[in-house]
Amino acid sequence: MFALTALESEAVLLSLRVAFWSMLISLPVAIAVAWLLARKSFYGHALVNGLVHLPLVMPPVVVGYLLLLLLGRNGALGAWLFDWFGISVAFTWRGAAVASAVMAFPLMVRAVRLSLESIDVRLESAARTLGAPPIWVFATVSLPLMVPGILTGAMLAFARGFGEFGATITFVSNIPGETRTLPIALYSMTQVPGGESGALRLLILSVIIAMLALLASEFMARRVRARLQG
Repeated sequence: MFALTALESEAVLLSLRVAFWSMLISLPVAIAVAWLLARKSFYGHALVNGLVHLPLVMPPVVVGYLLLLLLGRNGALGAWLFDWFGISVAFTWRGAAVASAVMAFPLMVRAVRLSLESIDVRLESAARTLGAPPIWVFATVSLPLMVPGILTGAMLAFARGFGEFGATITFVSNIPGETRTLPIALYSMTQVPGGESGALRLLILSVIIAMLALLASEFMARRVRARLQG
């Protein structure tokens, strides 16, 4: 009953791979955007904040279609990547990672931003007063104190990437061994007679992995926070 078939194991491993790379893609950009939104006041701040959080409220299929228009073989950016570097993103596992990264990006930015906003700005001001350049202040003062939020955001992004479906299937389709992640495999099994048992196995496994990711993020954030306070 709970022994995964070769195709199911393939989908699970692919989902883990996609989730990991989507988290890695999002992390540096999310830290930069979170710092910009938390520490800078500029014209268009509300617009940038809205654009960052747009994937949370847009239908995932719309996000996937926009990615297809942008990064497809004939897309504005996709055609350039293919013509100049031979890189194809749409209908590949790399495209699945990009779609998952876009959908998980707002969650990561929010977690990092909340962590950054909780830092006493007087600590950063004191470091600047002592002559430290801005990048050094960020690396030695702000960044270490942001670690709990970064860990939380990273694990949330991993869990979100692992469970992404709508944008992924629209952007990279359902190709066994290449883009058929766990959610897509589960959906495929619900569409064929006799696929209920396989769908149930993947359902249980997806719930377990998602819960473990959430528990891990909470545990790591608490450990890091305790060390910083100690």
